Amino acid sequence: MKKIEVGSDVPSFTLKDQYGESFSIDSVLGKKNLVIYFYPKDESAGCTRQACLFRDQFDQFAEADAMIIGISAQSVKSHAEFARHHRLKFTLLSDPGNKVRKLFGVPGDLFGLVPGRVTYVINQDGKVVYTFNSQSRVEKHVEESLRILREL
Repeated sequence: MKKIEVGSDVPSFTLKDQYGESFSIDSVLGKKNLVIYFYPKDESAGCTRQACLFRDQFDQFAEADAMIIGISAQSVKSHAEFARHHRLKFTLLSDPGNKVRKLFGVPGDLFGLVPGRVTYVINQDGKVVYTFNSQSRVEKHVEESLRILREL
């Protein structure tokens, strides 16, 4: 399995968003900076905290011309409820079977029981310029993404 890392091109993929619409990454590549973050599960403590931190910094990401995209295996319905419950303004994509997670080579935890939490910052050329992998340091995913975007 190939792992997406700094310098990699973002692979092409299409998933359903929280509204049930098809979202193709190709529709935004080259137009905006992207923050793609893979997270384990809607409504779990760490994932809720991470999503709310991205929500609370949404305007700063917009100022950096960046689109935030969260990806996990839960259903479109689960994502819709999660987004509504926490007033999330960004795109959540449903990745049943973890196909895109595997495409990116996102690792799981030590025993493979919990899907990994990895954030990718992608520039307007479609190149990965930063990755951050931490299951527990959810604040750092947001802080580091903003720091890198400000340097672009």
